[in-house]
Amino acid sequence: MSTTATVVTVVAAVMSGFSGASVFARAKFVVEPLADYGVPQSSWNLLGTAKAAGAVGLLVGLFVPVIGLMAAIGLILYFTGAVIAVLRARSYAHVPFPLLYMAPVVAALTLGFPA
Repeated sequence: MSTTATVVTVVAAVMSGFSGASVFARAKFVVEPLADYGVPQSSWNLLGTAKAAGAVGLLVGLFVPVIGLMAAIGLILYFTGAVIAVLRARSYAHVPFPLLYMAPVVAALTLGFPA
């Protein structure tokens, strides 16, 4: 894995981990939109866990590429679902946010994790 791939993977993991931690901390900028989109509060911990697990998986993937590959795919699916949820809620101004978190994950998947 190249230095660029490693840096991008760490950035993707940090961003995903931050996003998961923000859900657990009930950060206003995260939970208010979730409530507006109609996501039940009972699901929020699962969403945070999915992002946190993906972040850990990306970091583990630096040493065990197949884990990183699976984590990246999972996070891409997660953030794709987030885009769909935002679109269904007709909150079009918020579409860039899940895409912003997805971009480094896609880049990490493209640059590294040879299986």
